[in-house]
This record gives sequence, C-alpha cells and structure tokens, in this order.
Amino acid sequence: MNHSDHVQAVAHHASAAASSPVAASWRRCLTLYGLSPEEARVPDRLGDSEFRAARERSSPLIEEASSELDRLFSMVGKAGCCLLLTDERGVALERRGAAGDDKDFRGVGLWSGTIWSEASVGTNGIGTALADERPVLIERDQHFLSRNTRLSCATAPIRDHRGRVTAAIDISTCRDDASDMALMILHHAVREAAQRIETNLFRRAFPQARILLVPVDKAAPALLAIDRDDLVLGATRAARLRLGLDDERIAVGVPAADLLGEDAGLKGEPLLEAERAALRRELSRSGGNVSQAADSLGISRATLYRKMKRLQVN
Repeated sequence: MNHSDHVQAVAHHASAAASSPVAASWRRCLTLYGLSPEEARVPDRLGDSEFRAARERSSPLIEEASSELDRLFSMVGKAGCCLLLTDERGVALERRGAAGDDKDFRGVGLWSGTIWSEASVGTNGIGTALADERPVLIERDQHFLSRNTRLSCATAPIRDHRGRVTAAIDISTCRDDASDMALMILHHAVREAAQRIETNLFRRAFPQARILLVPVDKAAPALLAIDRDDLVLGATRAARLRLGLDDERIAVGVPAADLLGEDAGLKGEPLLEAERAALRRELSRSGGNVSQAADSLGISRATLYRKMKRLQVN
C-alpha cells in the first residue's frame, strides 16, 4: 500500500482519528479542507505587500524571538536543519538555514512568506501544532501529502501574554539519516525555545510590573504580572490553568496573595497587610538590619521587633 492509499484508509476510520492526533489531522485534511494526499501541492505564498504587512503585525514577536532563533540555529544549523518562525496562520515570518541546504528547503516550500497551515499543505509540523495548540513531532510519512514525506518537523506553538496561540517555531530536516533520538532532541529543543519566547513576550507586555513565577508541575512558563498594589495584571496560560484565572477575573482585579494563599492569617485585614508589606520592604532595603529599618520607620528597635512578631515577619 502506497502512502496515499494508507492515508485514505486510516483517515476514513473514525476510531483511528479518535486515538491518534496524526490520524485526526489526516481526517481534517480530507473532510474539512478537501485535500488529497497525492496532490502535488506547494504551500500558498503571500505577495510582497501582504508579507510586509504580516511581519509588521508580528513585529513584537519577531523582535523577541530573533535571538532565540539565532541561538537555536547555532546548535542545529550544521546538521541540515531549517528553522521557521510563523504567525498564528502559519505564515513563515522568519527563517534560518544554511546556504548549502537552501535548494532542498526552497524546493519543499520552507521559505519566508509561505503558509504552512493544514489547509494549505495538510498535516505538517507547523499547521498541526497550530491546529492542536500543542507541540508536535511529524516524521516523514506522518505528513499528509506524499510530496512532503522526506521531511521531519518538530514544532511548538507560542502563546501571547493572554495565553492565546500567536505563533509557532519549527525545526525541519530533509535528512534521511535523522534518527528517532535526534528528532526527539530537536523536539525538546524547540519546546524550550517556545517557552523562552513566551516569557519574553509576557515581560514585554508588562514592562512596569513585577513578574512572579507560580510553582506548577508543567514545564510551560507559569508567570503572573503584579502591580504595586499586589493586583494581578496578567497571567500566562499555565498560570491561568493553575490558578483558575481568565481575562474577566483579571480585569475585575484579584490580589496575588489571595491566589497564592499568602498572608492567610491576615486575610480580611488590609491595614495589617499593608503594614506587614511596609515592614518587609524596609527590612529588605536595610539588608535585614533591624536597627537601620527601625530608624527609617521612626520607631524603636523594640517596637519593630514586636510588630515583626505580631505580623509574622521573619
């Protein structure tokens, strides 16, 4: 059975689509996008003006991702890999590749301005990662189109400061000798790169805020942006899932201490909470020197010790 027949057979079985993300993608390509695996399709490509407009819309993303793309390419570029940064539609905004490999990658459409959505070229790393909103590794004959079965792609979606998928970063290779272990290493590297870019975008969105790391089991960055009054300004998707946050709750205003279970003994007593925060700030500024902190606050050392005990400040 050739590749095209295999795709058709698997995609038409609902049970296979339910149990396999690749089969589910194949089914979407057949039923939703009306594609055929034997088509000699190349990715759709934006015109020059459209491409410039797409880059302009994503300029903050490009700025925050460029150094990460350079770092990643320095690691994998000599191994015959190509890197793409796309927007949420799968438009390749930035590319990194070695000149010696350009012919191969340009031939399959891994080039700036091309559109790597599932609707454009079927199951592929970029399009499927964006559709499923999760990192994927699409190896050779897992691609929908027969013409793309030379490729192996490791891709991770990138989320903005509201937790919405806004981009993808992809490493692709045409090498026949790429081992499963090597592809898994690329998969891990691209996921870490996406997380760093997400962190950069989050910090950019809240330049004046304090950024707080929320302990979670997942590797995704779980960050809160906090204003001077301890109110949450923003949260990454991992933090939102961990703490039950959404845009509406953030807009209303919620103290970070309430979310994280801090100052439980002082909850409901905002004046005491404010006093405790003031003591901690002065002690921090004095490097833990109680006498210096007491002088700054205009109280005696003994009074400061009593307040520290009452307010549970160590």
